[in-house]
Amino acid sequence: MPTNRLSNGIRLSYDDHGDHASHDGRPGQGVPLVLVHGHPFDRSLWDPQVRALADTRRVITFDLRGYGASAAPEGEANAPVTDFGDFARDLLALLDHLGVARCALGGVSMGGQIVMDACARFPERIAGVLLADTSPATDTEAGKAFRRETAERLLAEGMKGYAEEVLHKMAAPYNEEAAAHVLRMMLAASPEGAAAALRARAERPDYRPVLPGVTVPALVVVGRDDTYTPVADAEAMHAVLPDSRLCVIERAAHLPNLERPQEFNAAVQDWLARVA
Repeated sequence: MPTNRLSNGIRLSYDDHGDHASHDGRPGQGVPLVLVHGHPFDRSLWDPQVRALADTRRVITFDLRGYGASAAPEGEANAPVTDFGDFARDLLALLDHLGVARCALGGVSMGGQIVMDACARFPERIAGVLLADTSPATDTEAGKAFRRETAERLLAEGMKGYAEEVLHKMAAPYNEEAAAHVLRMMLAASPEGAAAALRARAERPDYRPVLPGVTVPALVVVGRDDTYTPVADAEAMHAVLPDSRLCVIERAAHLPNLERPQEFNAAVQDWLARVA
């Protein structure tokens, strides 16, 4: 679990799985896979994908600035995000740090929005795109106000009340093991990092104009029971991405990669074959 200061001065904690080859000596397959978690989680969100893929492929997971082990320890400067683009700029600095020229890039929820931001900023570094349970549109004015109010609440109250309220929108109650993992991540999250991200996310740009220019192989995934980013949002993204496939995963809510990993991983494997 290395933690390094990147060229932009930010410390990120990450795992670089597979080391370019599988553990039994067979060559790795294709470009590295980089996965971006959402709010308010950490890179352990991707544990089922790491277990399924890292034997044959380089898989990179990391904690976003302000989350997980990338939250600043007391007394150490690690500036919180002030602009949503900070997350993509951190990602680019991490790719440079790890010597990754091009990658297959995936994200869930806020992580998917970071992926779209990256597509706008450095498309030449991206060989394929995975967008899971996310939306390209900006928030309404009411939505922006709610994010700001939630940020203030997290700073005042901590994560517990918020985590318990949203838990079963994140992972459906019939997916008990996944829900327990989600709750652990949310309770461990830094209120300061989560609040800063919410404020920045409220001001993110509209990524809908970006999608028609994403010509690399794309996979759009959504849980059938997702109420945050419903199936209609996924269908709209699929319709405008030039080379995309849509996968709707049954009996999953907002985090199908954790709730239904077997089905999610099968879709990812198919997508990675197209990227290769």
